Amino acid sequence: MIGIIAILASIVIVAINPTKQLGDARNAQRRSDVNTILNAVYQYAIDNNGTLPGAIPTGTAKQICEAATTGTACTDAPVSGVDLASLVGTYIVGIPEDPQDTTDDTVGYTIIQDANGRVTVAAPGAEQSATISVTR
Repeated sequence: MIGIIAILASIVIVAINPTKQLGDARNAQRRSDVNTILNAVYQYAIDNNGTLPGAIPTGTAKQICEAATTGTACTDAPVSGVDLASLVGTYIVGIPEDPQDTTDDTVGYTIIQDANGRVTVAAPGAEQSATISVTR
């Protein structure tokens, strides 16, 4: 009887798979954060005659800095990120941070602009082989 209960319990644990459920929840948060950042960037551009905030790079994606590290700390080595602090307050309450980001200077998301001016925000820390990236 105890053996049957143990087998059923292990089947339930595998079916529920808490690790996968937690990873899915963090990825859902990342998708929301990526969209939030991109929406704020475009609202800023609309209000500023098409000018994008910060120095959004072309060619290689850069990390987005935390609002608290604005200024030289954001753009200097080793961070060398994109300062989007101009979005905070008017377009966004705060720069969203990846659920598992442990760095003090960046938020765990990247941003890049292509040759046509389209901006991509991505979550390189996505779990379970997910690709989280939005381009507009």
